[in-house]
Amino acid sequence: MIASQQAANTGQDARAATSLVHALSFDIEDWFHIVDVPAVDDPTRWPSLSDTSSIVERYTDLILEICDTYDVKATFFVLGWVAARHPDLVRRIFDSGHELATHSHWHRPVYTMNVEALIEDLQESIDAIKAAAPEAEVLGFRAPSFSITPGSEWAFDAILDAGLRYDASLFPSDRGHGGYICRRGVHEVRTPSGRTLPELPMSIARIGVGPLQKNLCYSGGGYLRLLPLTTIEYGMRQEAKSGRPTVVYLHPRDFAPDSPRVSMPLHRRFKCYVGLRTTRYKLESLLDVYQWDTCRGMLNRNQLLS
Repeated sequence: MIASQQAANTGQDARAATSLVHALSFDIEDWFHIVDVPAVDDPTRWPSLSDTSSIVERYTDLILEICDTYDVKATFFVLGWVAARHPDLVRRIFDSGHELATHSHWHRPVYTMNVEALIEDLQESIDAIKAAAPEAEVLGFRAPSFSITPGSEWAFDAILDAGLRYDASLFPSDRGHGGYICRRGVHEVRTPSGRTLPELPMSIARIGVGPLQKNLCYSGGGYLRLLPLTTIEYGMRQEAKSGRPTVVYLHPRDFAPDSPRVSMPLHRRFKCYVGLRTTRYKLESLLDVYQWDTCRGMLNRNQLLS
């Protein structure tokens, strides 16, 4: 009886997850845009690093091909530095019907900046994106490494002052270079100036029982590469039980087993390079089973963007 009830509950959760529309997103940066790794921190070296590889071009084109195969649209949070160097790539993203948003220009953690510096950085990135696709409405922002942290709420005002309309930077659990405990699922944040900003945080599921419960990020980057597909879908079902869609985020380098390696601490190396050969299979499996929309579309569905 217990086993049959558990099976029934799992079936209900699976139906809930497949009936929801989830958010699909990609952070378009090159293989060396990794926060707090001295070997690639200096932007003056980036042109030579970019010239040694076509990771961002080749694997963004692969992402576009996968999205086209499964007839889904996604949000592409494009680094302004990449947009300036690869305008034709930005144009291909836009012409494929996807949403263009900004991932900053220089890939600096938000908590290392101030209001004026962030506004300038955002404007530079928006200008680079719109130079490649003038028709695009650039409304959203995702901070590098989800680096809006407690004490940097001023960034919410900077986002609005730069002319953007929503944020997707909050990571509702502890993590390296980020982490901001907030409501799970789509909501609005109050800025220090008293305005409101639509927020689409990353997806976190609760796993375990009783005092052993813990938060688990399951749907993006190194987490998606590390975890088996069954765990990812478990997380989607857990969130769907509460009516919360899942936000998937990936980078071109997540698909790149041929990505160059640089010196970094062992734990960072593991997170950067584990599971690179599994990403495509996992993404295609998710696109085949579930329904997807852009981040802007997700906020529209929740009546937080007009």
